[in-house]
Amino acid sequence: MASLMLNGAHQNPNLISGIAPNGLNFHNKCLFQKGVLSHGNKLRVVRKNFTPKGSMSASSSSSSRPGSQPRFIQHKKEAFWFYRFLSIVYDHIINPGHWTEDMRDEALEPADLYNRNLRVVDVGGGTGFTTLGIVKHVDAKNVTILDQSPHQLAKAKQKEPLKECKIVEGDAEDLPFPTDYADRYVSAGSIEYWPDPQRGITEAYRVLRIGGIACVIGPVHPTFWLSRFFADVWMLFPKEEEYIEWFKKAGFKDVKLKRIGPKWYRGVRRHGLIMGCSVTGVKPLSGDSPLQLGPKVEDVKKPVNPFVFLYRFILGTIASTYFVLVPIYMWIKDKIVPRGMPI
Repeated sequence: MASLMLNGAHQNPNLISGIAPNGLNFHNKCLFQKGVLSHGNKLRVVRKNFTPKGSMSASSSSSSRPGSQPRFIQHKKEAFWFYRFLSIVYDHIINPGHWTEDMRDEALEPADLYNRNLRVVDVGGGTGFTTLGIVKHVDAKNVTILDQSPHQLAKAKQKEPLKECKIVEGDAEDLPFPTDYADRYVSAGSIEYWPDPQRGITEAYRVLRIGGIACVIGPVHPTFWLSRFFADVWMLFPKEEEYIEWFKKAGFKDVKLKRIGPKWYRGVRRHGLIMGCSVTGVKPLSGDSPLQLGPKVEDVKKPVNPFVFLYRFILGTIASTYFVLVPIYMWIKDKIVPRGMPI
């Protein structure tokens, strides 16, 4: 019964045939982990079929929770305490199932870290796992790790290759860096906790120098109903076209999306992926983003009703357990299902 529930054999045939949700056409190579979605000639198709968050079509709203309604752990206070405990086991238990070294290195390729003197900010850097991939190509003294969790950053400080990195506590939606500051902006596994993803990506634009590249690595939305339910309870799992729209609105050019995923998933994406894509864009002009936003959706300094906090924290944490089990389930299927057969 559990196998049947997770298989979703009849779910999302569009992805199998190379067509993403909402009619967004992909080249066949995008079905594989190394596929890249480039927005040159395809850009018009994206805009035609994408529905901005908050005004989703009836078909979309019936299958997923609107992006304008934050999930239970998509709040700064809840995320802070969630990682207070998760930081204890993050590198040894969570990463092996969702964010491997091979995936990390593949996801960072589009960031074009070609020079050891590049100035890089790793936003939502946490324990420094992604930063370890960055310092393979860039001198640690030129890298800044920013996170709102001191518990995560404490783990990063313990890693020898990161001793020369700057460590900063801060908010991804209100970065403590001057405009036109960095050559590269990297953020992996952080956007899912941002109450306002558009604001975070707009900040990425602001802090980059002209010609700088932003690289955001994050989850992708499930298409199978049970996985979609738990994803919408836990945290933000954006759709691929939402990433593209956020980057374009912020002012980025040459926006590209590269699909990634654990090898043992064999390209399966119906359950969503906590690390499912790497999206990059180039800043064409110096200065602030052309997109002007109003007040922040959520102020971390504002008191939160303790009962509301506890309710969201408990339900969100329970939902996250499902996504600890999914990679185990997929690993077992990879071992028992012969190669060449769908899993």
